Amino acid sequence: MKLLRSGLRSHLPAIVVSVCLLAAVITLVMVAPVSHAQDTDSVTFTLVNGTDTTIMEFYASPPSTDDWEEDILGPDVLEPGDSVDITIDDWREDCYYDFLAVFEDDTELMHEGISICGGEEYVYR
Repeated sequence: MKLLRSGLRSHLPAIVVSVCLLAAVITLVMVAPVSHAQDTDSVTFTLVNGTDTTIMEFYASPPSTDDWEEDILGPDVLEPGDSVDITIDDWREDCYYDFLAVFEDDTELMHEGISICGGEEYVYR
């Protein structure tokens, strides 16, 4: 029994280092997604209805997807000449989007690859 205790003591520093390394790896894995989300800011821009028809629905999705996200306007509409500030917070590193507007007369107009990086105004025509 005495031999076993002295053998374990000689390996104790290596065991402590291994446990510390394991704890550091676990911490890194758990913190990495959170820090990535914090590094990526939301994008805000002003959408202006530059048409002569009311926009009933408005969608924005990354160009890399074929699916549209939810209607950003929700129950609201965007009358001709009116504007609305829109914030997109999807943790993407770039700020290029495809837009789809559905108008009062059920026509749809899609604009592709729109950059809204600078928080500028985007006029839908």
